[in-house]
Amino acid sequence: MTTVEKFRDLLRQHYVFPEMAEKIDEILAEGVASGRYAVADEAELAALVTADAQRINGDKHLRLLYHAEELPEPADESMEAQEAAFLAEMVTFAGRTASGMHRVERLDGNVAYLDIQPRLLPAVITAEAISAAMTLVADADALIVDVRGCLGGEPSIVALLLSYLFDDEETPLTGIYDRASDSTRQWWTFATVPGRRYGGSKPVYVLIGPKTFSGGEQVAYDLKVTGRATLVGQATRGGAHPRVGVRLTPHLEASIPTARAVHPLTGTNWEGVGVAPDVEVDADAAFETALSLVRPAS
Repeated sequence: MTTVEKFRDLLRQHYVFPEMAEKIDEILAEGVASGRYAVADEAELAALVTADAQRINGDKHLRLLYHAEELPEPADESMEAQEAAFLAEMVTFAGRTASGMHRVERLDGNVAYLDIQPRLLPAVITAEAISAAMTLVADADALIVDVRGCLGGEPSIVALLLSYLFDDEETPLTGIYDRASDSTRQWWTFATVPGRRYGGSKPVYVLIGPKTFSGGEQVAYDLKVTGRATLVGQATRGGAHPRVGVRLTPHLEASIPTARAVHPLTGTNWEGVGVAPDVEVDADAAFETALSLVRPAS
């Protein structure tokens, strides 16, 4: 079975939109028949397949990814084994990136700043880091959360992070519909959290931009929908479909969305459209703009 055939098989079996998978598969089949994918360079192949896979609905998580460094080979090729390998990789990544808590700082005027990048990792790995960071900002009078460089994250860690920005009531957050089980798992803020809360009454400003993606977008979307924060910057990229990654060759990975985000208050998500700011400025100017909102000129 060729790389493209493996990708098509995963698409048909697991893509969150089965009817859309059939249409996309037809496009890929045409590409195979025409010889479009008969290229020796794997990076070029990845670009061609990704462009065709995204042609109908622009799903940014549906991709054939090329990795310059060789991907580790799992013990077997099952989806479960691939997910276990991914989790092991994330544990290593967390140790190198402070679990996404890139920078925590107290600014003049008792303003706290939390920079989250490059991504939010699974809660089982990063809960302790989240608790430590949020405890440090708990006594601030205002909080700026920067997700301009946040490229992703899973719902469990987003729910934990956002729980520190509300009081102890349970607030509905984005849920996840899963194709395999044909069910939706609804997420809420947690009634109890480790460490201390910033709370639900003090101002929160969220910095966003065109690099903000996936889990970073969920942080912004959920805080905007609930009216908990003011978003400052530029619209985000627009990727709302959780995905799994499957190694097809030493350098190629199939990224297949197996679920979709659904917020109970809107019935939808930010897929394809991104999250719009409340205060629109160039992303590079978002921090200074947020500070001016926190500290208005007298």
